[in-house]
Amino acid sequence: MQFGLIGGKLKHSYSKEIHESIADYCYELRELSFEELGIFLRSGAFLGINVTIPYKEAVIPYLDQLSPRAASIGAVNTVVNRSGKLYGFNTDFAGMLSLIRHAGITLSGRKVMILGTGGTAKTAEAVSKSLGAKEIAFISRRESPDTVTYKDAPKRCKDAEILINATPAGMWPETDIQPIELTDFPMLSGVIDVIYHPIRTNLLLEAEALGIPSAGGLYMLASQAAWSSALFTGLLDNEEDHAPEAVRQILEMTEKAFRKVLLEKQNLVLIGMPGAGKSLAAERISEMTGRPFVNTDDLVEKRLGEPIPGFIRREGEAAFRLLEREAVDSVSDLTGHIIATGGGTVLDPKNVRALKRNGRLVLLKRDLDALTPAEDRPLSDTREKLVKLFEARRPVYEASKDVTAEGREDPEETAKAVWRAFYGNEATL
Repeated sequence: MQFGLIGGKLKHSYSKEIHESIADYCYELRELSFEELGIFLRSGAFLGINVTIPYKEAVIPYLDQLSPRAASIGAVNTVVNRSGKLYGFNTDFAGMLSLIRHAGITLSGRKVMILGTGGTAKTAEAVSKSLGAKEIAFISRRESPDTVTYKDAPKRCKDAEILINATPAGMWPETDIQPIELTDFPMLSGVIDVIYHPIRTNLLLEAEALGIPSAGGLYMLASQAAWSSALFTGLLDNEEDHAPEAVRQILEMTEKAFRKVLLEKQNLVLIGMPGAGKSLAAERISEMTGRPFVNTDDLVEKRLGEPIPGFIRREGEAAFRLLEREAVDSVSDLTGHIIATGGGTVLDPKNVRALKRNGRLVLLKRDLDALTPAEDRPLSDTREKLVKLFEARRPVYEASKDVTAEGREDPEETAKAVWRAFYGNEATL
């Protein structure tokens, strides 16, 4: 291959989409075992590669030269083949620095707690020092003179002000994992998670709920890719080259790749009252954008082999909610989908968290006067029930949403309003 990514497991990677959105070359993903790593590197059958878990340190012995930054950090994520000689660089540094600045999080004078001890953790340490961190503590599964265990961290690092997760804990497919509880660290004023799939890990969702400024790893991925691409194509000689025109181009590439991949991968999730028009709007958006459409109620009915109203009347709402949670779990790891949910889906906080990992929740709002009771909705089949449901659920919808779209009488106009809320005011269908 000419350009690509090597690592242990790459099914989660967005690197191909990012590189091919910013440069005119084909970018391949190649999973390698430790035994295959040396063979591949010694062959030199590439022009430039990125390196990810677990090889950021393991590649170093096979390289002819390290950049000063890569040598200082002790980790390499970019290798360039120049006339048969392999040069190692660390563009993760620039990527993480860009992410922290993009998030508006300040490290100067603060205590930083880094989860992990691998190559990415070393990069996090170097970036933290460059930004003037007062103190740095490493959290690891094993205690050592240089680390604190996860068990002891709430006691020994209670005063941590910034958290950087440099581990794969919470990464797809094990998205339910959360490496640490943020409530154990009451002084936190910033959370950075290098994971980008899912877009929002449980760690980030907890930070949002607590009002702590936070950011996931997608912007870092886009930035380090732009810096790597500049090295691949000769725009830069090394990752510390800050020629103004080159940096301007790299920033443009970063913003372009970040925006493109975020919008392509993020699910549009519709929430709101029964009868608000969620399914019609979702179907219309799917038709006009080509994005796949899924309805969680349809998934439940497919499993039941019967309509939901009859099941609820016979078995009760609680039995239905258990099946609904299974349906939500089955779609939460999807990317780039249009997802319509049932009116009561967000009553379960676990559903909200699952849908938000890869989704942006759009509340489709309709005035009570625009909603009508329906026989096929046993929880709102009378006006009295509908009014009570509306009042009870309104605060839950508001607490769960990311953005709001106002419903219209015309389904097509509703679809356009939803798409603008999700994509941006300038978006058109």
